[in-house]
Formats: sequence, C-alpha cells, structure tokens
Amino acid sequence: MPQRRPSARVGSAGVTHTALAVQDELGWLFREQPTEDFGIDAHTEVVDADNVTGRLLALQIKSGQSWFREATLGGWWYRPDKDHVAYWLDHSLPVAVVLYDDVKKTCFWQLISRDTLQQTKTGGWKVLVPNTQVLDRTASGPLKAAADGDPYELRLRELRLAKPWMDMLARGTRLVVDFEEWVNKSSGRGKIAIGIDHEDGKDPEQLVAWNFFIGLRMYADVVPLMFAWADCSLHEETYEQADLENYEDECMFWDEGDRFYRESFEDWSAATRGERIRPYANGAGEVDFFRVELTLNELGKAFLIVDNFANTKVRQFTTS
Repeated sequence: MPQRRPSARVGSAGVTHTALAVQDELGWLFREQPTEDFGIDAHTEVVDADNVTGRLLALQIKSGQSWFREATLGGWWYRPDKDHVAYWLDHSLPVAVVLYDDVKKTCFWQLISRDTLQQTKTGGWKVLVPNTQVLDRTASGPLKAAADGDPYELRLRELRLAKPWMDMLARGTRLVVDFEEWVNKSSGRGKIAIGIDHEDGKDPEQLVAWNFFIGLRMYADVVPLMFAWADCSLHEETYEQADLENYEDECMFWDEGDRFYRESFEDWSAATRGERIRPYANGAGEVDFFRVELTLNELGKAFLIVDNFANTKVRQFTTS
C-alpha cells in the first residue's frame, strides 16, 4: 500500500496550522491557493469588526525543521531563490513568508520587501524571520498595515487577482460558486468554493475553497459583492432539480392508486420566480446551500481589454 511521505505530512500540517492561526488568532479569512500560483500557498483577507475589507496578503508557507537550521541572532535566515524574489516583489499583493515549526507547533512570519530582503555576496537573497514574530494576535497590526493601501489600488488589485477566473469565463468555461450559510448561528462563519461545471450531471470540479466570515449579514447579499467583475445567477440545472423535488414533496398525493397534484408546477414555482439568489436546499434546518453561476459583466470584459493592452509590448503611439 502506498505510504504518504513525511515531507508531505509536514507540509500539509504547516498549511493547516497557518490557517488556524489566521482564522482563530487574527480572525481573518484564509484561502489556500491552487498550485498554479507560483510561490504563493495562500491568501489571507483582513476582517475588521466583522467587515470583510478586501485587503489581502499573499503567504508562502514553509514547514519543518529544515527551515530552522540556519539560526542567527534574533531568528532564522530564510533563503528564497531568485525567481521567487522577482515574482514576489512584482506581485499585486504584499507577500509574507511563514515558517512552521512542527515541533513547537508555532508559525513565525516575515514580510517580503526590499527592506527585509538582503542580497548575499554570491548574488542570492536572504531574509531574517524573527523569533519574536509569531503568527498570533500580535501580528494583526503590522500585517494589517502591510495589507492597507489606496482604495483605488485595492480595487485594481482585486481585479488582477481575479483575472484567472475572468480568463476561464472568456474561454467559455462554466464557473459556479457554492456556499453554505449556517442560518441559526450568529458567528457568520461558513464555506465558499469555486468550481467548474463540466455539464456531465456531476457536481462541479472544485478549484479552490475557503472558510467565510461575514458577521450578521446575509450571504445572498454579500457573496455577489465578492465578484464585482461577474454577474451571479442561480445555477439553472441545480435549482430546476431541487424545485422539482420540492414540488413533488409538497404537492403530490395519492388517491386510490392514482397520483395527483394540488396545483401545477407553474403555479407552485411562481412564488420563487424572479428571486435572484436563494438556497436550493437546507440541511436539518441548520445550513442553507446555494449555487450560483458566474458570467462576465461589463466590468470584467473591460478589464480583460485593459489588461491585454497593458501587457502589449508594442508601443501604441509614436511621435516623430
């Protein structure tokens, strides 16, 4: 039987402990990133007084004792490779490295910037991760300050981060957002995931998922605001199937072996017709389940045009 490598176990534990520190200590959102995002393992979003702020940090997470071997006065040297350094310095988000000590079960952090990076004599790079910078409540102030920025830049940053999803929609991929709302809880905690509908009758292929925290606001109102570049509509196939099942449960009855309905499906479904976002199912009266489909709106289409222009190397205007 294949066995899991110890390095994989430690790496997974590092992500898990970082997520717990971000969510429980800072009270922020943690979103593990797909492996395609070079040198970035997760994003964390600042939550301020139950308000999701849109201010984000990118995290590179390193786990295990090998990252603590180069001890120095006040902490440990972390030596990233040149490609990662160039990528991080040009990243649309502030980047922090997190070192997870799997013996002490503790995460230490440091921001990656031109101030914290030091070039070595051999042309490489190193950064000091202080032993005083534990990823707990004490990290809230400096990390929040790093995530803060001009509102104009923050909005552009959000669009740049969402560009992979926009590209998929522009290519014709059907993207859906699944989210769960604990309707009898006041914490506002829930889950959200983005996936691909392959139109094969199966559940969407999950691409990324994260825990969600919005306080006392309604998920149906807040989730669409996370996708300013797309319109959110009920996922047609999911809601058609759910409505038919609910109609059968509520309106069908048997009389002397014959099946009858108290009203037509059209009349029964009129009450929900026109509702923009509503749950398609509920679990034990505790959790509402939603599934919406994303389609590029005018903002998303315009951003792709502007982004393509900004990435064109040919000069658009010349002067004589």
